[in-house]
Amino acid sequence: MSVSINYHREGEGPALVLLHGVGHHWQAWRPVIDLLAGEFDVIACDSPGFGRSAPLSAGIEPTIPNYVDAFEWFFAEIGLERPHVAGNSMGGAITLELARRRAIASATAFSPAGFWTAAERRFCQLSLRAVGSIPPAARPAIEALARTRGGRVALFSQNFGYPTRMPAEEAVATLRDAWSAPALAGALAAFDRYSFQAPEQLRATPVTIAWGRRDRLLPYRLQAPRARAMLPWATHVTLGAGHVPFFDDPAAVAEVIRACAGSAVAPARR
Repeated sequence: MSVSINYHREGEGPALVLLHGVGHHWQAWRPVIDLLAGEFDVIACDSPGFGRSAPLSAGIEPTIPNYVDAFEWFFAEIGLERPHVAGNSMGGAITLELARRRAIASATAFSPAGFWTAAERRFCQLSLRAVGSIPPAARPAIEALARTRGGRVALFSQNFGYPTRMPAEEAVATLRDAWSAPALAGALAAFDRYSFQAPEQLRATPVTIAWGRRDRLLPYRLQAPRARAMLPWATHVTLGAGHVPFFDDPAAVAEVIRACAGSAVAPARR
C-alpha cells in the first residue's frame, strides 16, 4: 500500500505516534504535544482523507483495517520500528488494532470506537454526519458562532468536556477540516462493519484505555464498562474530560501516555 500521510514531528526520544478521530486533524493534539516533546519523538498524523492527508488509494475504503494497513506502511516508510501509539476515537480503534498485529510498543486509546451497541454506533454516526452535512451557505455563520465562548459550548459540548478551553481559531479549523474531509462519509459508513473483538490477541502489548466521564458521543457510563470487561488485564483510566480530551486536560492526557509507554520499557530495564 502506498499512501501520503501528512504529519507534524517534533521532540526527541522514543517514537510516539498520535492518531486523531474521524473528521479531526493532528492539531487536536497540540496541547499534549507541548508536554511530551521533551521526552518523545512525537509524530502527530492526519489520517488518510482527513486534515492535509490524501485519501487512501482509489478502491480502498476508509475502514479501520485499511487504516491499520496504511499506518503500518507509514511506519516502515519513515523508519519507525514498533513506536508507541496513542489514538482518540477512530484513532483509538486503529491503535488497538495495531496492538493486535504487534506493530507497536504500547497502545493508549482515548474513548476508542468499537465498544458500542448497534444503536450507540448509529447515534455516533448520525451526530458526526450532522456536522459534515451543514450546507455551505450556513458555514460562515457557524464559524462566527464558533469564535464565541457561548457558541463553542453550543457547538462542541458533545465532543469536548470544556469547549471554551479550545481556542476559537482551533474550533474554526476543526469545523473547516471536517467539512472538507473526503473520507468523512466513507469512514462513518464503514463503522457499520467494525466492533472490537478478540481481546486476548492484544495481550502481548501494554494497553491503556482512558475514557472521559463527560464523553457524550461514545458515552462513558455505557462503553467504558464494556472495555473494562473485555480487557480486564489492561490499564483503565477515567478522565474528567470529554470525548476529545486534549484541550480539556492536556496534563492528564500526557501523563496517561507517559505511563503506558513507560510500562512497555520497564520489563526490558529489569
